[in-house]
Amino acid sequence: MRILLKLVIDCDADAAWRAIHSPRAVAELYGPVLDMDPLDPQGLPPTWTPGDDIPVQLSAVSALPMGRQLIHVSERFVDEPAGRVRIFRDSGIPLSGPLASLDVWDHQMAIAPAPGDPSKTLWRDRLVIGGPTAAALWPVLWTVWQWRATRIRAMAPTWAFDPEPAAASDTDG
Repeated sequence: MRILLKLVIDCDADAAWRAIHSPRAVAELYGPVLDMDPLDPQGLPPTWTPGDDIPVQLSAVSALPMGRQLIHVSERFVDEPAGRVRIFRDSGIPLSGPLASLDVWDHQMAIAPAPGDPSKTLWRDRLVIGGPTAAALWPVLWTVWQWRATRIRAMAPTWAFDPEPAAASDTDG
């Protein structure tokens, strides 16, 4: 079963690409409804990198345990006629909790400059799930993904912030 999103968001593709590699930005997408806490005592890495296997604990509204999830990161690049598409993939698996009955979890996010406006991003999001409870969980996950789309749109302008370099002092030299 699949859940698909296709959005144009208000930041450039480089900023969106940096954001999906940021555990902090990803956690903010789900907050405050869903918390993602690292199971590794060293915490979450500063960025997701290909090959990462990161176990996390998910909790709803900071109190209700929702289970553990293994995040497995990979990425690929596809050259299309409109330009390069960068694809971030989490092919981990739910380890415990309500989603653990799924035996397929394949979440891919494709990032490209928006057609006609390279200052914006075309964000395509695809979640493929499978397993004995996939049909029952699909409506819940579809609802979460619609809410997630709202959060992505709201947060995208904050991803584009790049501080200006400090100006050289007049006393230099």
